[in-house]
Amino acid sequence: MTVYGVGLGPGDADLVTVKGKQILESVDVVYSPGRLSRTVALNHVPESRIGDLDFPMTRDPDELRRAWKEAAAEVAEQAKSSDVAFVTLGDPNVYSTFGHLRRTLDAFHPEVELEVVPGVSAMTAFATALGVEIESGTGLSLREAANGAAPTGPDRMILFKVTDAVATHEGLTDAGYDVKFGRRLFMEQGETLVTSDPKEIEERDYYTLAYAEREGLERDVATAEFDGVDSEGSA
Repeated sequence: MTVYGVGLGPGDADLVTVKGKQILESVDVVYSPGRLSRTVALNHVPESRIGDLDFPMTRDPDELRRAWKEAAAEVAEQAKSSDVAFVTLGDPNVYSTFGHLRRTLDAFHPEVELEVVPGVSAMTAFATALGVEIESGTGLSLREAANGAAPTGPDRMILFKVTDAVATHEGLTDAGYDVKFGRRLFMEQGETLVTSDPKEIEERDYYTLAYAEREGLERDVATAEFDGVDSEGSA
């Protein structure tokens, strides 16, 4: 039998892919690592088929290893007799808790078949939510910015885990960037907020992203207008 890692998207139940929805409806058990992913999954499966796994909020490596081994053992046991799914917000292979489960299954239960069903990640959905166009030829870097970090270098960056927006904004503006923030984008839980003012999102929230672009960055974007041609198409 197969364990499916299913990406639920950024939090809106309607943004689950067609294949993801089909998998959720077909498996016997849908395991969830937390409250938010559970809430999204419940839009597609009854609560009787949800299996909750305990992942403690700790940095203690021994406790984390124990929790992941126990979770993998439960999932592997269920997978002996039926297909199961493990759901996660975003995409299972992009900064996801599914990676811990996959590595633990590979190490202790190599007989388990695994299949990943991609999902819309917040790092890609941000472009629509923030009204930012990432045009052809654009270089874009993905960086973590927890605890006030303000990484610099690339002309354009997506920053995730922005937990101290004020400090991150200060560091980036001092380095010559324009910054726009998005919090809980496309999420049904909590308030979605898009702003250029870090004080509006001063309260720490793990589900905050930012887009940083170097000030004065020139663009060469193709349009429907051409030099020397009028609106009727004549020179």
